[in-house]
Amino acid sequence: MEGKHTRAYFSHVQEILDKVLRTQGAQIMAAAALMAETVRGGGNLFAFGCNHAALCTLELYYRTGGLVLINPLRGPGVSLDVDPVTLTTKMERLPGYGGVLLDESPAKSGDVLILHSVSGRNTVPIDMALRAAEKGIRTICLTNLATSSAIPSRHLCGKSLYQLCGVVIDNCGDYGDAAMTIDGFMGRIAPTSTAVGAAVLNAVVLETCVLLVEAGVEPPVFVSSNVPGGDEYNARMLKRYRENIFYMG
Repeated sequence: MEGKHTRAYFSHVQEILDKVLRTQGAQIMAAAALMAETVRGGGNLFAFGCNHAALCTLELYYRTGGLVLINPLRGPGVSLDVDPVTLTTKMERLPGYGGVLLDESPAKSGDVLILHSVSGRNTVPIDMALRAAEKGIRTICLTNLATSSAIPSRHLCGKSLYQLCGVVIDNCGDYGDAAMTIDGFMGRIAPTSTAVGAAVLNAVVLETCVLLVEAGVEPPVFVSSNVPGGDEYNARMLKRYRENIFYMG
């Protein structure tokens, strides 16, 4: 039996996606243009997020229908694979750590870095954006402007992530992310940033591939390893772009 709250939540997510489509199309295309240009020029693509924000950036990595060239940036303590998980909340506020993570990565001038942070206020992604600017790395930010513009930055520079990145995409979600209310409970339930964020970033990948095809370049895209020929095709892609792939160990 369908629950009315499920219907309301699904409807709300659809409303947010519709708002993204109405208001963020230019930003999505700008991000795609930057990525397509980088791929055509032989550059590298990277993605980073802390805590649950990392889920959307990892969605882009080693993914059926996704770009072979997107490399995740990861660091101890900022992902959800640590215990106690509360450590991630403390680590994403650690001054200087974002710059260290970027310095220890292969990212270089001319590359592109996707940064996902819903609040846009924590120190690690802001430090990473600042260090990226120093190194000549172009940045794409996915954030929630309703939240980020209403709360203070935790970084000493006083700026939020959206104020530091070249291309800014608003996920158009609710203040504080959790979206739904129910009778008898004062809090909010059911976030939207992961569902919407994954759709937005996959749309960026899609438009990147459109631009590559229009330029006469075969998009380096993974196919499912569960369909006939998938393993062989993916192996060819990994070999062809081995100079731009840093997640194979």
